[in-house]
Amino acid sequence: MPPAVTRQPKPELTDARWKHLEPFLPREPKNPNGGPNPRSNRECLEGILWVLRTGARWQDMPPEYPSGSTCWRRLKFWEESGIWLKIWRAFLADLDERGRIDWTEAFLDGSFAPAKGGANSWAKRSAEKE
Repeated sequence: MPPAVTRQPKPELTDARWKHLEPFLPREPKNPNGGPNPRSNRECLEGILWVLRTGARWQDMPPEYPSGSTCWRRLKFWEESGIWLKIWRAFLADLDERGRIDWTEAFLDGSFAPAKGGANSWAKRSAEKE
């Protein structure tokens, strides 16, 4: 029986996009006790993008990507470290420098944010509820 062939998935990231993102992502240190080298940030980001694009569960990731738990841990670490916020701010700054953002059309809307603990006791009730 011939050996199983692992197909390479079509990358979500172009080399140009990866060139912009790579400096923001910290290198994974090697395990001082030995063992396999950690999967690359690009491989993990490709896996994260695959889950976002397909809507699949982490445990359903194809074998061409790092494990779902590896990708999820990397995603969680990057979020907790503020890396996504840094990337977002750099992306906006780059668009702004190139004149690609019309700030007169930009606004902040918090209407989707749920109230924490409900309204204050002194808040006026609506007429319908009275």
